[in-house]
Amino acid sequence: MVPVVQLFARDVPELPFPAGTDVLQVLWCPLIHNDEAGAALPKVYWRSEQTVAEGRVLSDPPAPYEHEEEFMPRPCTVTPTRAVEYPNRDLPGDLVQNLSQRFDEIEEAFGSSYYEMATTAQSKAGGYPGWLQQPDWPDCHCGRRMDHLLSITATEPVEGRWFPLDEKGPASPDASRGPMADHTVVDTIGHGMAMGDLGGVYLFVCPACPDMPYTHRYDC
Repeated sequence: MVPVVQLFARDVPELPFPAGTDVLQVLWCPLIHNDEAGAALPKVYWRSEQTVAEGRVLSDPPAPYEHEEEFMPRPCTVTPTRAVEYPNRDLPGDLVQNLSQRFDEIEEAFGSSYYEMATTAQSKAGGYPGWLQQPDWPDCHCGRRMDHLLSITATEPVEGRWFPLDEKGPASPDASRGPMADHTVVDTIGHGMAMGDLGGVYLFVCPACPDMPYTHRYDC
């Protein structure tokens, strides 16, 4: 197992941390599991920062005996940026039809479609999955649709609405696309995993159940 994500409640208090916990850790086996749609197999752990600090903390996690390079993250840090998202492929068909003219107006005004602007297809906590395929929301054993906890994706935005302004590079030749990344450093940003054909792993939880069950979907 290799560490993939660690988040603290002080940085993302919106997440459903169980009582007595304030650290979310995601690890996964960096091998391709055929029974998991050809993806790594994630595990979710909710911990207490104090308890972790009182125990043994490895300065250098041991490297796995074997791994698939596309699911092996390189060390990096995150700087959370809050944003508001809206449903993307999750919109009901009749609503899409009713809003089609408005969507055309948005694309003409901003140079990007509603679907590009509503949901970001990047690593994030909360919000909506940036589905590449048809939505596949899991249901909990209690009958409730599970909530999107976080996404770990191969791509990060390099221009447009979802690009962090503090990382901008040269101005885009198309003003409607907004700021662009400095392409000399794009390949050094983030975890460096290709995750298949630039796919993503979406984690879901059911905060209504005491044991907070979770599952995942691989979207590519």
